[in-house]
Amino acid sequence: MTFSAPNPRTVLITGGNRGIGLAIAEEFVAQGHRVAVTARSGQGPEGTLTVRADVTDAASIDAAFTEVEAAYGPVEVLVANAGITRDLLLMRMTEEDFTDVVDTNLTGAFRVVKRASKGMMKARFGRIILVSSVVGLLGSAGQINYAASKSGLVGLARSVTRELGSRGITANVVAPGFIETEMTAVLPEATQAEYRKSIPAGRFATTDEVAKVIAWLASDDAAYISGAVIPVDGGLGMGH
Repeated sequence: MTFSAPNPRTVLITGGNRGIGLAIAEEFVAQGHRVAVTARSGQGPEGTLTVRADVTDAASIDAAFTEVEAAYGPVEVLVANAGITRDLLLMRMTEEDFTDVVDTNLTGAFRVVKRASKGMMKARFGRIILVSSVVGLLGSAGQINYAASKSGLVGLARSVTRELGSRGITANVVAPGFIETEMTAVLPEATQAEYRKSIPAGRFATTDEVAKVIAWLASDDAAYISGAVIPVDGGLGMGH
């Protein structure tokens, strides 16, 4: 079912060609927004504009924004979702393993936020939503690089809020827990069952459940929410 949003916005989602990013893009399309996604390969869902971009490359980000602006106008809603993992125990993790993950997940978010902020400041309107993880708040053995990068998004969002909040721009963090994606589907059933035991809700979230929270944060209803961390984790992190 589709309907027209009361205020259709230009939305850009990084990493919008699979998993949570794909579901986010589909939700914004269903609500009647103008939706673009960045992808290094593959395509976003039907009804979206797919632009090639690598969040580790500022020039490619600038080119992607320019392409979206030409097609849809200035980006009003930015969802920084692109991310990678490189899980290893501390003693085995190289400096490159650490910096590569931080460069994509945290510095990549900085690059897209900085580029989006130009148009948002001019329009005196903007919604910035950073996709973090329950791991960024709880920590996780074997994920020092990933947890550090996802935790850093909280400081980024809160500092952006203090800098740009008076210009009608909000910046929030969504912290998903275990989600039903291709990554969790390949885990052995015994491992999945063990994970579910630690979740008060007793199940993994669907990608749609994360997408709807993000779409709500981008809406006019959430205009007075900024610098917040919204957990979508079935109680796993208890909102740390």
